[in-house]
Amino acid sequence: MGFSAYSRLHYQLRSRYRQIVYGILFCTVIVLTTLTANACQSQSGIVPTLPQNSSIQVFFNQNQASRYTDPYRNIERLGDNLERIIVDNINKAKATLNIAVQELRLPNIAKAIVDAKLRGVNVKLILENNYSRAWSEFTPEQVAKMNARDRDRYQEFQKFADINKDGRLSEDELDSRDGLRLIKLANIPWIDDTADGSKGSGLMHHKFIVIDDQVVIFGSANFTMSDIHGDFTKPETRGNANNLLRVESKEFAKHFQKEFNIMWGDGPNGKPDSLFGSKKPSRRIEYLIVGGAQIRIKFSPDPEDTSREQTSSGLISTAIAGTKQTVDMALFVYSDPFISTILEERQRDNVQIRTLVAPQFAYRDYSSTLDMWSLQSTQDCKTGKSSAWKQALKTVGIPNLPSGDTLHHKFAILDRSLILTGSHNWTSAANHVNDEALIAIQNPTVAAHYQREYDRLYQDATLGPTAKLVQITSKSCAERINKSNPKNNAEEPEF
Repeated sequence: MGFSAYSRLHYQLRSRYRQIVYGILFCTVIVLTTLTANACQSQSGIVPTLPQNSSIQVFFNQNQASRYTDPYRNIERLGDNLERIIVDNINKAKATLNIAVQELRLPNIAKAIVDAKLRGVNVKLILENNYSRAWSEFTPEQVAKMNARDRDRYQEFQKFADINKDGRLSEDELDSRDGLRLIKLANIPWIDDTADGSKGSGLMHHKFIVIDDQVVIFGSANFTMSDIHGDFTKPETRGNANNLLRVESKEFAKHFQKEFNIMWGDGPNGKPDSLFGSKKPSRRIEYLIVGGAQIRIKFSPDPEDTSREQTSSGLISTAIAGTKQTVDMALFVYSDPFISTILEERQRDNVQIRTLVAPQFAYRDYSSTLDMWSLQSTQDCKTGKSSAWKQALKTVGIPNLPSGDTLHHKFAILDRSLILTGSHNWTSAANHVNDEALIAIQNPTVAAHYQREYDRLYQDATLGPTAKLVQITSKSCAERINKSNPKNNAEEPEF
């Protein structure tokens, strides 16, 4: 073989070798890049994160774009750690910390509140009277008189607090896990809705924190295991589906602080000048701009004789009446016939309506879902006026959540840009009896977070009434009224 021929062969072999090596390197880079991307995705969530508004941040405890480890069950799970968000913001408080929440049980939040007081922050706390006692305050005799639900919750706490699992609760274990015990041992100033001299309002249903007159944390979640992380003894649960918002704005905070002051009065052991429930003055709808978002704020309750458009339900109805394309509703309980009437009008104008309601309420005789399914309720029979829609809606049902969790949201998305959210359930009790907050936010960035949450809940929802409900509502009014149980038809006051 001549030198030139050998050189050509050597060149070809080297070229082929380089192609093979470069090919292997290229494939290796692709594989490593893919593995890295998958690893990053698994650490953060199964969908990409969404941008947040500069002043209004939105969080969901079942958010599929985030991941955290449950601090009490040590479970790695998808979702935003709402407790961690609350704690981090409390830790930033420098001067004032005002909290109004129906129920506070989580010890990490309680410890953060105590730490705030110890570093000189002026702390005030308002609770609902049904939840203002520490679990460790109940005697065996009082536990024996509890209803089944409360007894189950008490027994759940016993397991939650028994850290070493020896069947006994030591003082150290109670100090570590009984949130309200920590609050009271630290002498945090607190009142509940009996501070106005009554036996309590319909429900002190607020869930908000005002920090340094600048930041407001609010949403649908109570500060409990079941509302944020999941039931302690049920590792498959992920917490009732809830949302939380953080708004940074002095003007926004001013309105929540005013609401807090009305309830607080001069605080514990003072004059009975606190105002809760129907004792409050009627508050108008407030309008403001925050972070480029148009916002409306409405606090409940309002007297029964208040013009409807000035109430929280009126704000909801007005907003729905202005929709052009879509209405998506995710509600714990829904029993407002006037809102149902407005929705039916939008349906006639070809607005696409989707509705999800918690399963324990969607099939109740008083639920407005019956209207949407064109079913006549017992209440219709009693009034002689049918509120059933002429055209049944097939996009109404219940979400499929982990067993033990429920839908606790109280939000709607209108035309994919306007959000209605807060603690306010869509009921007469929320409108005229309870202490509530309803916030309307017009902003596509904020709305995108709620839309993703809604689409997640809706994708495998069970739509339509049950066969049993159809059978019951097909009976004659005379037969149904005779057999109806008044307790089943009454508006549940706590909602």
